[in-house]
Amino acid sequence: MPQLLLELLTEEIPARMQARACADLERALMDHLSAAGLLPEGVKAFATPRRLAAVVEGLPLRTPDTHEERKGPRVDAPAPAIEGFLRGAGLASLDQARRVDDPKKGSFWVADIRREGRDTPALIAEIVPAIIRAFPWPKSMRWGEGDLMWVRPLQAIVCTFDGEVVDFAIAGLRSGDVTRGHRVHAPDPVRVRRYEDYVTALERARVVLDAEDRRARIAADARTACEALGLELVDDPGLLDEVAGLVEWPVVVVGEMDPAFLDLPAELIRLTMRTNQKYFAVRDPATGRLAPRFVTVANLAARDGGKAIAAGNARVLSARLSDARFFVEVDRATTLESRVPRLSSIVFHERLGTMGEKVERVRTLASALCHDTGAPPDLVDHAARLCKADLVTEVVGEFPELQGQVGRDLARHEGLADAVAIAIEEHWKPAGPSDRVPTNPVGVTVALADKLDTLMSFWRIGEKPTGSRDPYALRRAALGVIRILRERRVRLRLRTAFKGRLDDALADDLLQFMHERLKQALRDEGSRHDLVDAAMPFESKLVDVATETQSPEGQKYAVPDDDLVMIADRVEALANFLSTENGVNLLTGYRRARNILDAEWAKENKKGAHLGWQMIGVERAFDVRTQPEQELILAIQSIRTTISGNFHNAEREDWVAILGALSSLRGPVDRFFETTRVNDPEPQVRLNRLKLLDELCSACETVARFSLVAG
Repeated sequence: MPQLLLELLTEEIPARMQARACADLERALMDHLSAAGLLPEGVKAFATPRRLAAVVEGLPLRTPDTHEERKGPRVDAPAPAIEGFLRGAGLASLDQARRVDDPKKGSFWVADIRREGRDTPALIAEIVPAIIRAFPWPKSMRWGEGDLMWVRPLQAIVCTFDGEVVDFAIAGLRSGDVTRGHRVHAPDPVRVRRYEDYVTALERARVVLDAEDRRARIAADARTACEALGLELVDDPGLLDEVAGLVEWPVVVVGEMDPAFLDLPAELIRLTMRTNQKYFAVRDPATGRLAPRFVTVANLAARDGGKAIAAGNARVLSARLSDARFFVEVDRATTLESRVPRLSSIVFHERLGTMGEKVERVRTLASALCHDTGAPPDLVDHAARLCKADLVTEVVGEFPELQGQVGRDLARHEGLADAVAIAIEEHWKPAGPSDRVPTNPVGVTVALADKLDTLMSFWRIGEKPTGSRDPYALRRAALGVIRILRERRVRLRLRTAFKGRLDDALADDLLQFMHERLKQALRDEGSRHDLVDAAMPFESKLVDVATETQSPEGQKYAVPDDDLVMIADRVEALANFLSTENGVNLLTGYRRARNILDAEWAKENKKGAHLGWQMIGVERAFDVRTQPEQELILAIQSIRTTISGNFHNAEREDWVAILGALSSLRGPVDRFFETTRVNDPEPQVRLNRLKLLDELCSACETVARFSLVAG
């Protein structure tokens, strides 16, 4: 089928805007063409620094004729309703409408709306200018005397359909079939008709249209060039994406840097290269240390093979690294401790005080957490006091991305304990889902204190995330806490951490927020939604079947809702249990018991009767007790003892053992249902057996809400 080719040639489009522009153009073309009755088979957009292009496949030559019967108001409807119907149907008067008489519904007006199909080029000539004028660039500009807003001045428009030019004009530019290639290598006009010719012509004109192709070429050429020198490229996917958006004809050039700068911190060198110059770092595979080389990507093939480009870039890099060395030397002349008072001049939040006040809150909370993390309190307090001090250094002022790393290096330069130095860096971690969590107990403690203080502080002032809005990255902080607790196996009771810092209502609300983040994390890891819900915290009775005595803890034992490690363990153990034959069969028995009880509940409620089977105990001496009933009673008693013992020692509960104990119910449950009639004609027997099923379900529900398990 015919094909639409569109190219908007422009001045340089910022690299950071190109991927989004492609997505926006694809969406706009699909939406507009579909709304016009043209249903494309596919839309693909491309971007280079100087052009935004798209190809649309599978368009018809013409839209079909259409006929629509639009039902209107009743004949005796008020005049405004009839006028609105006429306007909506595009009719001048009721003479153009048709009256329909229905014996049941009465008489009403109907409009027969017939529309002739239109030629696709005519529709495209209307659609493309509308897309251009409404295009959602993050930032736009005007130029000359026109009123068009666009990211940079437009220079030309290519628009062809089925190999022929689609004629239209916008902002003084008329569409055509002429584009231009590389600004230096091929500045002459290039005529194109179809997408295949367009890609080939651009390649000859030293333009690689597809950003994926540019990325692949840069990566391959850079690795090859480094390997030829016995070195290896330091991977940087983000920089690769950015550089691919800066060039149309990528040419890799390897340059040399002054080896004297290698005594600077490696992160500082890499960030200087990346941020200021868009260079890739290179390392020696034998040592793992940075090599005195860099890789830059030119936008042209130089006649001297890039020697002048390499030399010029080396001079610029030396100047940048000289500045970096100056910042490092200034920072090393002052201790971290002496910088702490300056944190009181940095506002953390207008309603939460200064960064200095936050540090004091973190110190207090970190000290309280030492019991749970096992970290030395003196080292934790020292690290917590200094953890934000590098925010007032020269290097972090120039490169905020190095916060924490600068503090670590300065702490080591001062000869502070290595655990303190590491904690200063690690308390910022994890900064995202791909970042690692802290590794040593001091870092774990300060990181938890910092993130928990942030969550509690913003909860106190009512600044919670709402919908997609999360300006203070509180979801990220919560996920950071969850990852640290789980990966470092810290059995922290969050309500203890909240005590004295949040009232009960806010503590409950923040804990619910943490539960939701944990549920999402578990689901992202592949846990079944129903099992996550079934294992979430709930209250459950621990009652002896025979004696009806309550657990020593009181009327109910609440499975801890603030130990996130325990909750996650329970989800995993439940999934493993239900993947076994015993687990599947027990779930079947539970459901059968639950269905019988629910049916009796509904029946007795309907009659207004008291639920006697929920009021009585199961008496040992009942003289018609069968052997299967006795076995089931003993099995439930044994399980209650196992579960209660684990719950009362919650820091060491073993969910594998708890769920394993449930497995022992399978045989007694199977034999009970095979041999026993629950709804026995004898009322007392029936009541006892209903009570026994209630205890069976209660025993299962002590561990997890099996009623929420799907399947």
